[in-house]
Amino acid sequence: MSTTLSFKHLIDVDHITRKDALLILALAKEYHEGSLKGKKQWDTCQGQILATLFFEPSTRTRFSFETAMLRLGGQIITLENADTSSIKKGESLSDMARIMSGYADMIVMRHPKEYSVASFAEYASVPVINAGDGANQHPTQALVDLYTIYREKGRLENLTIGFMGDLKYSRTVFCLLNLLSYYKNNFIFIAPPSLRISDERKNILAKHSSSIREVENLNEVIDELDILYATRVQGERFATKEEYDVVKNSYCIGKKDFVNAKKDVIIMHPLPRVNEIHPDVDTLPNAKYFEQAANGVFVRMALLSLIK
Repeated sequence: MSTTLSFKHLIDVDHITRKDALLILALAKEYHEGSLKGKKQWDTCQGQILATLFFEPSTRTRFSFETAMLRLGGQIITLENADTSSIKKGESLSDMARIMSGYADMIVMRHPKEYSVASFAEYASVPVINAGDGANQHPTQALVDLYTIYREKGRLENLTIGFMGDLKYSRTVFCLLNLLSYYKNNFIFIAPPSLRISDERKNILAKHSSSIREVENLNEVIDELDILYATRVQGERFATKEEYDVVKNSYCIGKKDFVNAKKDVIIMHPLPRVNEIHPDVDTLPNAKYFEQAANGVFVRMALLSLIK
């Protein structure tokens, strides 16, 4: 297998080929296994600097990237708030890209405006990784999710996967479906009519003749699922608070909802959660969302090792 990625910048999940995904997953597994054996430090990125530019709040993505770089022996320079940079003075993203390319060997960027990271990357001379651009893309979360499925299930196909909650606006659902489109699976979309997945996104799955069903009630399908991927209903995506209030409590699952589930079903969530997963679910061995978050370090270690 090639040890070279097909892209310089990772801006869009469409940049990730099937070979890219398998390469990243294989290396993430190596780092993960090494960590389980007690290894804390590697020298893969020794002497290199990662710039993390976050114009929006982040916990898991930012800290897992920074942890990944430190584990690889590299160093970090960071921007947590636009108000502490010359953006506050009116500096353009294109100028900032040129400037930061002289300070860092790799750049990870999150920005509230869609396509802003792509515009930034056009002017950067070092690799740029999109850590989220508004409601558009979050490609590294998709890789983390794919790795979690592989880690927990041992395969990426012949699975029945339920996506529940906000399927209209969720960038994590959209990005993961893009990667899962390389494999044949059964998909069940669980959402109220106003938050159903778009036809465009469903068509992504048609290339591998995956079966698709849509329901509103989790109880109808809970006994069929190998994976339940829950999402937060995102209030910030609605035009009015009234529209959000209608659906915000559509899915609030607890331990009782898994009485009829398969014993080995896994429950995933990109986090943060609000009230869609009750804390009593945390005690179930099926709950894998905290492991999912921890997996972000190994996946991002693999990506930083390969993209540099």
